[in-house]
Amino acid sequence: MGKIVYLMGKSSTGKDTIYKKLLQESRFGLQRIIPYTTRPIRIKEQDGIEYFFTDEEGFENLLKNGKVIEHRAYHTYHGLWRYFTVDDGQFHLQEQNYICIGTLESYESTRNYFGEKNVIPVLIELDDGVRLQRALDREKKQASPKYEEMCRRFLADSEDFSEEKIKKAGIARRFYNGNLVKCLQEIKEYVLEQL
Repeated sequence: MGKIVYLMGKSSTGKDTIYKKLLQESRFGLQRIIPYTTRPIRIKEQDGIEYFFTDEEGFENLLKNGKVIEHRAYHTYHGLWRYFTVDDGQFHLQEQNYICIGTLESYESTRNYFGEKNVIPVLIELDDGVRLQRALDREKKQASPKYEEMCRRFLADSEDFSEEKIKKAGIARRFYNGNLVKCLQEIKEYVLEQL
């Protein structure tokens, strides 16, 4: 039976970098789970690679047809943005291991959907000052920087990843990404133990 490695953490903790590095580890045999979103596509993103980009009507149709595993809605400075995982034929847990990125809330919904023994939680942490600088540097590179949304996300992370919520989600192990090489090695060892 395959498993899902579920990466989560506050914004700009290095989840995307760690995700890409773990995908390159052939011994894990990880396949990507591509989530859906209604937010605008960013520079260098491609539909079907980072996300499947859709609109509110697309989300409502998938929800109505019972295909949505988990979803989150954010009232941003630029309107309502949804992020969600869809049971759209991507999952073959009988024969394959997967990796995805999400929030504590989405992890819990995915765990409830697939079963606790099938989902491996990987919570990545980093100093807030470093995260804020990374987020700012990334946003500056966008054609139309959305600084208000960046700040909203940064502040929302404190609530979304509160100690109380981490405990409620049953997260026992955390990985500090102050040194990418060290953090990645610890995550690899942990994932290998769990698979």
